[in-house]
Amino acid sequence: MSIFGSMKTAVSGMNAQANRLSTVSDNIANVNTTGYKAVSTSFSSLVLPSSGGNYNSGGVQTSVRQAVSDQGDISYTTSTTDLAISGDGFFIVQGADGTPVLTRAGDFTKDDEGNLVNAAGFGLMGYSYNSGSPAVVVNGFDGLVPVNVNQEGLTAIASTSGVFKGNLDSNANVAPVAPATLPSDNGATGTPTTDTKKFSMVAYDTLGNKVMYDFYFTKTSVTTPPPATGTASTWEVAIFRNADAATGGTTSFPYTTAGGAVATTTLDFDSTGKITNSTGSATIVDPVTGLSIDMDLSGFTQLGAAFAGTGTPNGQAASPVKDVTIDGDGIVYAKYEDGSTKPLYRIPLANVASPDKLTLMSGNVYSANGQSGVTVTGFPQTNGLGTIKSGALEGSNVDLAGELTEMIESQRSYTANSKVFQTGSDIMDVLVNLKR
Repeated sequence: MSIFGSMKTAVSGMNAQANRLSTVSDNIANVNTTGYKAVSTSFSSLVLPSSGGNYNSGGVQTSVRQAVSDQGDISYTTSTTDLAISGDGFFIVQGADGTPVLTRAGDFTKDDEGNLVNAAGFGLMGYSYNSGSPAVVVNGFDGLVPVNVNQEGLTAIASTSGVFKGNLDSNANVAPVAPATLPSDNGATGTPTTDTKKFSMVAYDTLGNKVMYDFYFTKTSVTTPPPATGTASTWEVAIFRNADAATGGTTSFPYTTAGGAVATTTLDFDSTGKITNSTGSATIVDPVTGLSIDMDLSGFTQLGAAFAGTGTPNGQAASPVKDVTIDGDGIVYAKYEDGSTKPLYRIPLANVASPDKLTLMSGNVYSANGQSGVTVTGFPQTNGLGTIKSGALEGSNVDLAGELTEMIESQRSYTANSKVFQTGSDIMDVLVNLKR
C-alpha cells in the first residue's frame, strides 16, 4: 500500500465533494429561477491494479447529471405573456447573436420594440400568419421570426369570403308563381311568401365600416323522385344590401340597390335533406362598396325543423388592439376593442430524444449536441409535445430540503476525506522522523 496513494485518493475524494457542493450551490442559488432544471453529481470509482497482498487505492471521479426532463411546478400569474409548458418540449428563443436555442423559461415581457423577451434577454420565436396559416418546419428553425405584439393603431380588413350555414324548414310551402312574389324580383307591390325566411349578416368594407346584407331563402319547387320515399326541393337565395331596404310599409321591398339583388343562386336538396349543388355558393357583388364576397352556402340542410342560420364572414372592423392572448395551441391572438380577434403568430415547441443530455448555456438555455439527439420541431399538443399555458410560469424543479441535506452530506464527506489526507501526512512525518 502506498501512503502517497492514499493521500491522492483523499484528494480526489475532496475534489469530488467540492464538485458536489458546486452543484448544490447552483441549485440553491436558482431555486426561484423560472424554468430552471436541477443538476446533480454522480460518483464513479477509479480502481488501480493491485497484486498479492498489496492494495493500491484508486480514487473517485464525478459527472454532472441534469434533470431537464423533470416537470417543475406551474404557478399562475396575471400576465398573459407569461408562458409555461405542461409536458414535453422547449420554447425556441434567440439571443443577441441571432442563434436559436431552447429554454423552458417563459417569463416573457414586451421590450421597447414590442418583441417578447424573457428575463435573460432571449426573444421568443414563432411563425407569422402574414402569409396565411403557418406550417411547421419539423427539422429546423427556418421560417421562425421574433414574436412581436406591438400592435398599435387601427386595423381594417375588407371581407372577401364567408360561410353561411343553417337549416331550411322542409315543411315550408312553395312560393306561388305570381309576379313580384319572389324576393329576387324585388317587386314594389308584391311581398315574399310567408314561408320565405330572412337572415342578415354583417361584413366589412375596405375602411372597416360595417355593411349588412339581407339573405332571403324561398322554396321554389318540390319533386318526388322514385322511389317515393321523400321529396327533393329547390330553394332560391336572394341577397340585398340592408342599407337600401324600403323604409315605409310592412316590407323591406323594393330595395333601391342598383340592379336589385347583389347576388342570387339556388340550393337543391335531395330527399334526405342534404344539399346536392356542386358548389352551393353565391358571390356578393356590391356596386356601392365595391366588395366581392364569396359566400359558402354548402352547410345548409333541409330538415323538418325550424329555420336557423348563422354567418361568419372574414374581414375586420376598424378597431384598436386591446389585448394579446395566447391559447394552448400556441396561437398568439390580437384581441380588438370590438371583441374580435386575429391570429398573429403560432408558437412552436422543440424537443430532442434525450433532453437530459442537452448542453446547458448561460441564461437558462440549452443547445442540442451529439448525445442529446437532433432537434425536432412541432406545434403544441402534437407528436407528444406539451401544452402552452398562458398566464402561468414553470418554477424550478429544485427540492430545497433535499439540497440542504446534500450540502450537509458533502460537508461531512469532505471533512472525512481531509482526515484521511491528514492521517497520511502524519504517517509521512513518522517516516521522516525515523531517520532522526
